[in-house]
Amino acid sequence: MAEKKKVGKGLFNWTFLLIVGVGIVIVNIIGSLVYTRLDMTEDKRYSLAEGTITFLENDANFENRLNIKIYLEGNLPAEIRLFRNAIEDKLKEFKQYAGDRIEFQFINPNVGPEAEQQLLFENLYARGKGIIPMDVVYMKDGSQSQLLLWPGAIIDYGGTTVQNIQFLPGTPPGKPYTLEGLTEILENSLNNLEYILVSSLRRATQKAKPRIGFLQGHGELTFAQTQRARALISPYFAIADVSLNDSLAALDGLDGLIIARPTQKFNDKELYIIDQFVMRGGRLMCFLDALQLNEDTLNANGITHTTRFETGLERMLFDYGLKINENLVVDARCAPKSVPFAKQSLIPWFFHVLATPGDHPIARNVEPVALKYANEIQFVGNSKNTLTPILTSSTNSNVTGLAPMVSLAMPLNYGKNPELIANPTDEINKRCLAGLVEGRFESHFKNRIVDDFAKNPIAKYKEKSTKEGKVFLVGNGRFIANSYDSMLSRTGTEFMYRPTEINDLRMDPELAQLGVPLFFGNQEFFQNLTDYMMGDQSVLDVRSRQIDIHEIDKEKVKTDAGFYKTLNVLLPILLILIFAFLMAWIRKRKYAK
Repeated sequence: MAEKKKVGKGLFNWTFLLIVGVGIVIVNIIGSLVYTRLDMTEDKRYSLAEGTITFLENDANFENRLNIKIYLEGNLPAEIRLFRNAIEDKLKEFKQYAGDRIEFQFINPNVGPEAEQQLLFENLYARGKGIIPMDVVYMKDGSQSQLLLWPGAIIDYGGTTVQNIQFLPGTPPGKPYTLEGLTEILENSLNNLEYILVSSLRRATQKAKPRIGFLQGHGELTFAQTQRARALISPYFAIADVSLNDSLAALDGLDGLIIARPTQKFNDKELYIIDQFVMRGGRLMCFLDALQLNEDTLNANGITHTTRFETGLERMLFDYGLKINENLVVDARCAPKSVPFAKQSLIPWFFHVLATPGDHPIARNVEPVALKYANEIQFVGNSKNTLTPILTSSTNSNVTGLAPMVSLAMPLNYGKNPELIANPTDEINKRCLAGLVEGRFESHFKNRIVDDFAKNPIAKYKEKSTKEGKVFLVGNGRFIANSYDSMLSRTGTEFMYRPTEINDLRMDPELAQLGVPLFFGNQEFFQNLTDYMMGDQSVLDVRSRQIDIHEIDKEKVKTDAGFYKTLNVLLPILLILIFAFLMAWIRKRKYAK
């Protein structure tokens, strides 16, 4: 009887062990085929943005299979290996939503015969238009080693190479990175990894680029002054300069129109062309200065007057529900200004407003937008359209009178803690600096043109919008302008232009030269603006995500470091001892009988 019981117990144990082993194998097989993870972070930093998910789930975005070849493989240092694994994890998440429409593979470019490697390197580099290589120097086994990396990928779509991805910056010849110097670069690239990937996929699969025109002919910002802004959006949109030339068809074929700081008056026919563009559902983006100010005169004399710009656009925008006031907004939340001959070399320049972004996707999580000499925007009329303030001043702000004098002495009258208005913490003090109207519009020329013209088929007059449109107005015309250098072309017949080294959309060149660490969000704001106005939020959602990096409390580390070190050493040992005593006690009770 005892023998049968022993055999039965042994059979049970072996059966149980077999079931457990088979279960482990099945779980591993399922785990290799199905990729999932649980994001427990408050800001969902390890989850895809809604715009990314929407883009990946839409079959219409992927008419052909898309193959990504990542050339970051091989015997990599641990830091680079972590980054490589992060790319793989992100692409696996992409495949959860896109399925087999996206395929990817990691390739080691440093294997094979030397001739084949050299040919591959030349194809990857593509005369500087492809992936830029990176040299990394690091210590291995007590000696210095150097590694050539190709930190990028090539996208094939429908059997054709259509796009390159550069994950990490390349290095100039003879100036390799050290692993220590790569720490910040790797962190930034990890934070931007989703944006890098989804924006590349968006460019690779884009069927046709929406067309955006920069209006010229009325003293607007020139091509040279908007080169940096154009470069930001040109991967996604077809950019062109357009002139009205009294042609009713001048804006045909355009999806969006940017009017950046016009200084000359529009005639009625030109306003009519723009108005009918809006009536057809065109997206109108206006960056206007209501007042002109000569900053050279201000710097030389310490005071200057302002004069009005009267372009005629103001009246048309008023009918759409937007009014630009002929005043200047002053704000305690501002950038400083250098005044070399004053007792205080840097003064708070209330006229250089650091606009507060709102919760709208255009401005969400964007750094303060620098608007120098900005005008107040108001919503007017009884419009049924959606009216949204996008940028505002802070609660400690005010407005000047109409066409005011501007003086460098103004900040000196307010002391160290300026209060520009009573109750400087009251939300009602905020002034709108940029506004958006969405919906259907009535023509500015309704009841203003004769029937003969309105009924003429050539005029193609529309009294109301035929489809929903968007009109955006910023009370500042120069917030996307860049400084530039000019040089003669090789033929000597024309000038070539390039933006200066300092990015005006990220920082003030004057403050940058003084070493003042102040960064603006103008660049991201402009990108978000064009994406939203043109109806594509796939990249906008990613770009506007907020990932908070919480700094370690250094004081707490000093006071509590010893406790946590001791806890980390002793707790595992204590748990093992408790488990051992518990098992001994259980065995004693079980077998003592």
